[in-house]
Amino acid sequence: MKAIVSEKGQVTIPKKLRDELGIKPGQVLDFVREDGRLVIEKAPADDPIARIWGILGEGRSTDEYMAFIRPSVEE
Repeated sequence: MKAIVSEKGQVTIPKKLRDELGIKPGQVLDFVREDGRLVIEKAPADDPIARIWGILGEGRSTDEYMAFIRPSVEE
């Protein structure tokens, strides 16, 4: 399959490939140069919850963590 690069550098992925690979509108793709070739891969889904899960550690409440990171103010 072939595609033409537009003046803006855009390329249309043939529908057959989009369907076979499950590429949907809005899908983020990674472009990688590999041995002189252009390789396009579906980017992993970014899960914002997974990114911060466990940041407080075990056994510490949010209030305890906030008290820990904030400097104490003595008057």
